[in-house]
Amino acid sequence: MAPLPGGDPRTPDIVVGPVDLAARVDEALAVQAVAFGLSDDEIGVRRHIVLRHLLNPGALALGATTPDGRLVGFVYGMPNDRTHWWSTVVQPYLRDTGCDGWLDDSFVITELHVHPGHQARGVGRRLITTLTDAAGQPRSILSAIDTESPARGLYRTLGYADLARQVLFPSAPKPYAVMGASLPLPRRA
Repeated sequence: MAPLPGGDPRTPDIVVGPVDLAARVDEALAVQAVAFGLSDDEIGVRRHIVLRHLLNPGALALGATTPDGRLVGFVYGMPNDRTHWWSTVVQPYLRDTGCDGWLDDSFVITELHVHPGHQARGVGRRLITTLTDAAGQPRSILSAIDTESPARGLYRTLGYADLARQVLFPSAPKPYAVMGASLPLPRRA
């Protein structure tokens, strides 16, 4: 993998490119565990979920790696399907706000995580923009914990807007917001 043109000058040594996420799932989940605060039990559950998601037609994954090949960030997603679990949970919330049409012809950002030691340097931005540039859909949707956070701030700068808030996922301790953006995502001037 070569550094992408127009990469962030704060991370010239980080390479964003295709990754065999199934082969590197444990590395990716280690990044997610540190970035998102997952327990060992949660990691075990998510491992199966990630591997199952990657089997979906159109699933795409990218990694952010250091010069020595260490994975410090990843993103993956897939074309949305209303029969997927996530869609069935968020649909009533989107219907209540008049936004359930966003579930059609959208690319879902399923996970985006960057190791805290590499956050706030443009790595997450490069991951999500590069992934959505490769998507064949005209828009993207995602869910994020419904609180003001650096992640939500990043999504807003990329054109994502709240479609529904206070979305409750079974077993999630905090409510989420569902956000959507037209593609391609805007770049900084």
